[in-house]
Amino acid sequence: MPTLLQVENLTRHYGEKVLFENIGFSINQYQKVALIAGNGAGKTSLLSIINGDEPSDGGTVTLFNQASMAYLRQEPVLNESLTVFDEVYATSNEILKTIHDYEEALESSDKDRLSKTMERMDAINGWDYENRIRQILTRLSLTNLHQPVSALSGGQKKRLSLAKTLITEPDFLILDEPTNHLDIDMIEWLEEYLTRNQVTLLMVTHDRYFLNRVCDEILEMENGRLFRHKGNYEYFLEKSQERKEIETQETEKARNILRTEAEWMRRMPKARTTKSKARIDSFFELKEKAANKTWDRKMTLGMEGERMGKKILEIHDVSFSWDKLPILHHFGYIFKRREKVGIIGRNGSGKSTFLDIVTSKIRPQKGTVETGGTIKFGHYKQEGIVFDDQSRVIDMVKDIADVVQLSNGEKVTAAHFLNYFMFPYPMHHQFVYKLSGGEKRRLYLVTVLMQNPNFLILDEPTNDLDILTLNILEDYLASFQGCVLVVTHDRFFLDKIVDHLFVFEGNAVIKDFPGNYSQYREWADRNKRQAALAKAGALKEAANSSAVIKTKKPGLSYKERVEFDNLEYEISELEKEKRLLESELGSGILGQDELVEKSKRYSDILASIDSKTERWMELSEKNQE
Repeated sequence: MPTLLQVENLTRHYGEKVLFENIGFSINQYQKVALIAGNGAGKTSLLSIINGDEPSDGGTVTLFNQASMAYLRQEPVLNESLTVFDEVYATSNEILKTIHDYEEALESSDKDRLSKTMERMDAINGWDYENRIRQILTRLSLTNLHQPVSALSGGQKKRLSLAKTLITEPDFLILDEPTNHLDIDMIEWLEEYLTRNQVTLLMVTHDRYFLNRVCDEILEMENGRLFRHKGNYEYFLEKSQERKEIETQETEKARNILRTEAEWMRRMPKARTTKSKARIDSFFELKEKAANKTWDRKMTLGMEGERMGKKILEIHDVSFSWDKLPILHHFGYIFKRREKVGIIGRNGSGKSTFLDIVTSKIRPQKGTVETGGTIKFGHYKQEGIVFDDQSRVIDMVKDIADVVQLSNGEKVTAAHFLNYFMFPYPMHHQFVYKLSGGEKRRLYLVTVLMQNPNFLILDEPTNDLDILTLNILEDYLASFQGCVLVVTHDRFFLDKIVDHLFVFEGNAVIKDFPGNYSQYREWADRNKRQAALAKAGALKEAANSSAVIKTKKPGLSYKERVEFDNLEYEISELEKEKRLLESELGSGILGQDELVEKSKRYSDILASIDSKTERWMELSEKNQE
């Protein structure tokens, strides 16, 4: 495949900090590449430089073959004065402008205008393109196209920005954290969309299942250097670990040699021969190499937490709704010690509202929520908190506690706790305003955990955290002695942490599933298959029963017998068409007009089956008289 993007000797500094220096890589057409790095390492800066939004301090970026490019930023850039409809089609793309005019003509009922736009649609073959646009908007739950952009939530704006990026169908696609603010159904649809379509992709994401299933190459950026791994996330883990083990061995070897050399340097030989000068130079090289950090970050940091009594959290017969949208209906649950519960469900199904009810920020309309006297909540909110940008990192945590009590009785300083969560000592006196978005989220997490809660409430904790931080958080939660209630769309995180799931199915229906996400998905898929087989079996049994009845028709006239036989065949054919339409309507690949047409046909078929079945039963009873 031809090369689409070439990056050579690229360098970027942020003040005195070197984000990356003299890095280079290329991406071929239809490659799907992920960029992995810690928070603050310069991932977003690199994407912005490639897109031309930010200058570099050296090097070149070349996009070949006049390729078009679209960039999904972490923070959406939208025109808030427009409606969703106008924002979607706000582009210089001729096909999109034509579809926009057609949609407006359709709504205006202006026949002349509609006729002209339909001719233009025919000329550019815009119908398939329009279908794809509607499918993307539907799958991302952007159905109210007349809503002002200014009225959208943060999550809706991110989904609108993603929809605009996909709709343009560029030659080269850059996605910065595309799974943030998507529910699990949307993420799995996006996985399939990117895998199925021939698209050249460079993306940053912390979603490890998404990485593994979509990408065929991973770029790892660390300490200003770039490492290239051909393969998916699973392959990357294997090779990255091998490299880090070798680097650790080399660092330890350098430290051992350094001890010998340090003793020699202390003796400070008087003879400054060429040989001794070379040895002094070598000493400083060794010192630099020995200072390299090793990669085994694993250390036990079990938090003591507040003592937990017998009564933890009891929810009794709780009901709640927003206007006409039911969230909970006679819901009850009694939490037990060390329970770790995941909450999943579509956006808008009430997950965050449930957390607010649990923590008494919202009062239930019916029922009670009782919290044990020893329970201390630690609530990590999706919207985060507002930091004082002029404060230093260490001051933010020292305002909470100077020392933290561990479960083994030991105490660690606030600085040590920061270091565990990847804030090395040189960063402690850095001002908050210098932190990246991901680093601020990590600092917020530290401030929640430092308060020694025994019941953690985590609302989308995986958004904007890098993969290494997620691993540290997962290790922390695995040894956490309290309860955990977590809302997240990160399937990998759910599989590693939770004992069971509250599945918000919508309309106040909540299922308590005993297992992690992968087990739930397997169970749900198996249930769908079994339901389909049961339905097919029932249809077959009904057909066999009608065949038995068909042999006895003494009570029917000749004309009625012909009608009776025809009805059996007609009902059978209608049932086949009904099953086909159900499959098509649920596929998500139909265009708007086709969707309307097939929905109407589905309603007609249901009515026809009902009337023909009623007539068949009438004749069947007469047949047995």
